[in-house]
Amino acid sequence: MTYETVIGLEVHAQLLTTSKMFCACSADYASAPANTYVCPICLGMPGTLPTMNQKAVEYTVMTALALNCTIPEATRFDRKNYFYPDLMKGYQISQHDMPIGRKGWLAINSSGTTRKINISDVHLEEDTAKLFHRRECSLIDVNRSGVPLMEIVSDPDMRSSEEARDYLVELRHILRYLGVSTGNMEEGSFRCDANISMRPTDGGTPSPKVEVKNMNSFKSVYQALEYESRRQREVLGAGGKIVQETRGWIEEKGTTVTQRVKEGVDDYRYFPEPDLPPLVLDRAWIDDIRTRLPELPTARRDRFMSQYGLSSYDADILTESRAMADYFENCLKVTSPDRAKTVGNWLLGDFSRMLNATDTGVEDARITPHHLAEMIDLVENGTISGPAAKAVFEEMFRTGKRAGEITSEKKLSQISDAGEIAEVIRQVLAGNKDAVADYRAGKEQALMFIIGQVMRATRGRANPGMVREIVTQELGGK
Repeated sequence: MTYETVIGLEVHAQLLTTSKMFCACSADYASAPANTYVCPICLGMPGTLPTMNQKAVEYTVMTALALNCTIPEATRFDRKNYFYPDLMKGYQISQHDMPIGRKGWLAINSSGTTRKINISDVHLEEDTAKLFHRRECSLIDVNRSGVPLMEIVSDPDMRSSEEARDYLVELRHILRYLGVSTGNMEEGSFRCDANISMRPTDGGTPSPKVEVKNMNSFKSVYQALEYESRRQREVLGAGGKIVQETRGWIEEKGTTVTQRVKEGVDDYRYFPEPDLPPLVLDRAWIDDIRTRLPELPTARRDRFMSQYGLSSYDADILTESRAMADYFENCLKVTSPDRAKTVGNWLLGDFSRMLNATDTGVEDARITPHHLAEMIDLVENGTISGPAAKAVFEEMFRTGKRAGEITSEKKLSQISDAGEIAEVIRQVLAGNKDAVADYRAGKEQALMFIIGQVMRATRGRANPGMVREIVTQELGGK
């Protein structure tokens, strides 16, 4: 018997709201001391009443629209009952059969093939508290309890761990473009549970699905699903049966382990949340949110290739973040669309290198689009050479000064006087007689060495074209 892998993903994304989902406590708990951003509501005290966070609802509607979902006329919240130490009330306020978004889809490109992954629903709930396990006890921090949590549930449409990883990357890309979530898996603001089963290729009934948890990176998701796929195939191949359960991924060992028997819908005993009325979603409000959706990554990537003639690789990297894509287009607004390739090269090269080296965000960079455009002008009109431009760029990045100011201060203007260049060349030739002899003996690489020495002597200021021409003349035209 042969099998195909069947994967569905449940993604939880914390929303970038100021306050929690059902109370006024701050949702920015990351650096706060444990159990300080709490109140009777998120502590689950008897007699407290939740109030709904409108911004969280708006962000969920925005995401559902971006994922091509249908938005209903009305939605409601439900009580999802289960008893874990991190659930303060003994139930979670979530959504069950009336989510905010239904029946959407997300297109992914995996292994060179575009596939449409269907979205079952997009719904809103509250996050749980956080447990810290010690050898002798477990500690609990309630700061996270009640933070708005959006869940995006896919259909079981993925057929490999690669597709699952590509789906997550594209989904996070969209959430970041929308500005609704940081999407940082390592911080827990973007979390994924995977449901995986095996289906006989002859069309038989799939095995029971296994839920895999505790994956905190795209690499972890890929490795956990690869392992679980092999494990289930081996069990079935040996005549065994797959048990519907929840398994945890153990990163250090590269294995999944049983955590608990998987609950079914009936075990959660959903019923309408009595403390919150049904929520009517005004059509005019929905239409207004739709008009405010930004151009999404895939559309922007395609436009960069068609409008600016960029390669697929360059367009991919430039649209990786909305901030970088905006910066790129702002540069073209103050210079020219004809310079798209030149601007892209600077952004993908020196700009990205220095952002990474200094751990700086695009939006925090001191170099403005106007500054970069001015520097490119200086290069193209021959005022500064390419090597000098790199020095100017680094100084601009560190200080925020304009290119012209730096060029003047550091005397980096390109030398284009033939007599001045010729004098430097004669000095270099006199001091490198072995290289001169090698060139005249037919070793062409000696020419590049001599040119390099001239550029070094002029601190990169000499006009490279003139240097090559005059060096060749001085060496007898060989």
